[in-house]
Amino acid sequence: MRRILVATILVGSMVIYVAAQEYQHDPAQHAAHQQEMNARGEKAMGFSQTATTHHFVLLPDGGYVQATANSKDDSKTVEQIRAHLFDIKKRFASGDFSAPELTHGKVPPGVDQMQKLKADLTYDVEHIEGGGRLRIVSKNPKAVAAVHEFLKFQIEDHGTGDPTAVQKQ
Repeated sequence: MRRILVATILVGSMVIYVAAQEYQHDPAQHAAHQQEMNARGEKAMGFSQTATTHHFVLLPDGGYVQATANSKDDSKTVEQIRAHLFDIKKRFASGDFSAPELTHGKVPPGVDQMQKLKADLTYDVEHIEGGGRLRIVSKNPKAVAAVHEFLKFQIEDHGTGDPTAVQKQ
């Protein structure tokens, strides 16, 4: 069981590393990818990607997706973020990951396992100052590994600079 988990994590890390290396070799390609992803993300999420900041955090029991408005006075964007997170909570719980697929132009790593193990995952939305956070939790090590793979991809593709190591709670 542990070997499978380690192998899954290693393969996921290699995929992310290869994708990151591709963009490091061609900054123009990376910039174009970011611009295209932001345009698709705006459609999928219903709010401006340039007026918001995303963070993705890996935790021992899963992790979270966080979005906040860049301006503390932008109540419209805060409402849009929160509405999106509540919608995503429902969709993810039912196994629907079409929004991240639309945003990234492909199915993110980890999604297939998150769909298979959806009964082992719980989702909760927290309001935070300036936006919200979608918390993803599981007691199943395979589900947690899938969530970590999904979040690591998000960190790399969005270029957030968030740590890809599991953080303390």
